[in-house]
Amino acid sequence: MVNILFICHGNICRSPMAEFIFKDILKQRGISQGYRVDSAATSAEELGNPVYPPARRELQKHGISCSGKTARQVEKSDYDRYDLLIYMERYNYPRLMRILGSDPLGKCRRLMDFSSAPGDIDDPWYTGDFSGVYNQIRMGCEALADDLEEQKKKTHE
Repeated sequence: MVNILFICHGNICRSPMAEFIFKDILKQRGISQGYRVDSAATSAEELGNPVYPPARRELQKHGISCSGKTARQVEKSDYDRYDLLIYMERYNYPRLMRILGSDPLGKCRRLMDFSSAPGDIDDPWYTGDFSGVYNQIRMGCEALADDLEEQKKKTHE
């Protein structure tokens, strides 16, 4: 079982989009049973709030539901519970380190660094570009899924 936690500032836009897009990719590939996927925030600003309506609508456009998801904050114990803690932009990393303390095993990685277009995913809360963010996250999640499946093949050879 591979445990993955997607992380952004508030856990109402990018990280829940990544959580549910990744779950959709795993389902399409028929490999959902090998993964546990969740998302969380580096801040406490949105705790308990549902996915932001424009993010929810963007997911729905692609046939993806995020019903029941509410924002939660990363906890220090998440480092032991998850194999990968995938953050959305460089600004999430220092906040994540304040919570975790350190990353001795190199579990904290930026999502788009798995893709052919490394970099940050802009916060659609400010840009309003939920469609563009969906496409970026989809690209990053596809690349992450490819990477994880490639690693699985190597360990089974």
